[in-house]
Amino acid sequence: MSATPRLTRKEQQARTRATLLESASHVFAEKGLHRASIDDIASHAGFTKGAFYANFSSKEELFLEMLDLHFAERLAAIEQFTSTDEAITAQAEQVGREFLAALRGDEEWARLFLEFSSHATRHEAFRRELVARTDALRAGVTKILAARAHEAGITPTVPPALVARMTFAMAHGAATEQLLDDTTPSELFGTMLRLFFLGLTADAATPADPKDAHGH
Repeated sequence: MSATPRLTRKEQQARTRATLLESASHVFAEKGLHRASIDDIASHAGFTKGAFYANFSSKEELFLEMLDLHFAERLAAIEQFTSTDEAITAQAEQVGREFLAALRGDEEWARLFLEFSSHATRHEAFRRELVARTDALRAGVTKILAARAHEAGITPTVPPALVARMTFAMAHGAATEQLLDDTTPSELFGTMLRLFFLGLTADAATPADPKDAHGH
């Protein structure tokens, strides 16, 4: 029977980082941002504090890597739900439903994100890092919105980048509402997005509109 191949140093480090990230999610969920210590995270993962610092400089840096993974999942979900042949309003409603469903399935993550967002308002360096990642996700959503409008033959009167920012603002509000009130309807955010995009598409110009073609 052959022996299991030994991990390379790079593979071992990747496994250690993944274990620390997983442990941090549990420790943060149990204790919150401020009460959770680096010792707690390292101990939960079965490592020393030295192993933590060999991979991350702080709890903030670790959270930012967690955020990168989470945002990549959200962008992939948005791309999936907007790649159908359905109308933009139907796609938007599906994205909204999926968002709240994901939130209900992992409310600890939503609480953690809000905690770190509040933390960022008092720590400028961390705020810049957090905003940079949010900007990157929003840029990805902007690209999807622009492509979808082009496919539908729509000329938006509101720039896709501003539409993306508006949807993010609504998402943050819906997430907070869900965390504070568990009676929040599961279709809340989906309905918000459907109505929002219904208004946007009604306000947009389409080449097929004879009024646009003749300037009347």
